[in-house]
Amino acid sequence: MAADPGRPAPALGPATGAGVESAEEDFMAKNAQTGDAGRASISVVITTFNEESNIGACLESLLWCDEILVVDSFSTDSTPEIVQRYAEMHPQLRFVQRTYYGSAAQKNWAMDETRHEWILIFDADERCTPELRREIETLLAEGPEHDAYTIHRRVYFLGALIRFSGWQNDQVVRLVRRGAGRYPNRRVHADMATRGPAPLLRESMEHYMVDDFHEYVLRIVKYSHWGAAQGWREGRQPGVAEILGRSAWRFVRTYFLQLGILDGMRGLVFCLLQAYGTYLKWSILWGWRVNAARGVEPLLPAFDENEETWQGLDELQPTAEPALPSRK
Repeated sequence: MAADPGRPAPALGPATGAGVESAEEDFMAKNAQTGDAGRASISVVITTFNEESNIGACLESLLWCDEILVVDSFSTDSTPEIVQRYAEMHPQLRFVQRTYYGSAAQKNWAMDETRHEWILIFDADERCTPELRREIETLLAEGPEHDAYTIHRRVYFLGALIRFSGWQNDQVVRLVRRGAGRYPNRRVHADMATRGPAPLLRESMEHYMVDDFHEYVLRIVKYSHWGAAQGWREGRQPGVAEILGRSAWRFVRTYFLQLGILDGMRGLVFCLLQAYGTYLKWSILWGWRVNAARGVEPLLPAFDENEETWQGLDELQPTAEPALPSRK
């Protein structure tokens, strides 16, 4: 039966006492059987909203997982129908819908809903390569030494690989043992906190970040609005240094210092768009502060204020930059 999409499930954080340890051991005994490849079973979480052009290829790359949980934010395109067709053919796939309070809240809730000891996290515009699959399955068969692992992403912009532009070292924590990772309460661009280090795997995932230019510009506006809302919650007071300085510095850093110039026209356009997003975020926040002084409060997006969504976060630590690739 599908979970109630409006109510987060209790989190399973690190054990804090004998009773908790016993309960967690019982859970693992029931849910962490070995998978078809003679390894620990693994669940994958995929969050979606209007991803009809991406979700099929994403699912195809992850059908090897023992459980696939797709959490949709009430898409208005054909995403739900596509996922349901896959679910009819692949019984390990579950589809639920839940109100969106940000990527962090959605993924925390989804991780609590999974059934297996190891959890892999993907966005719909990402693909698991065969090489990455083999590395993960080998890792889980041999017995991981750590509770979390970082994966490098190869970023594609309008069909071509972005080799520089600040994205050459794009690394995200995406493989985690149950209870050993949690996202902080941020509306956008939250990095997972983990229990212990999260070494970098050798293989990469593919991130088709921009396939439709118009859609990406709309996404920048949306993310800038969410970033401004995060700044409002944190009490930020933007001025010239943020609006002009940060956006100009982002372009200089990504295009010149991080060699976006070597990505050709795609690099130029991509770096300018990143700088525009920075400018827009701080400008929106500045406008809200000006209006608030005039008695006009901003209309902010909703945040997930349910404490269970963030349970266990205080016991984890921000993930340090992984130094070297690791197989175990």
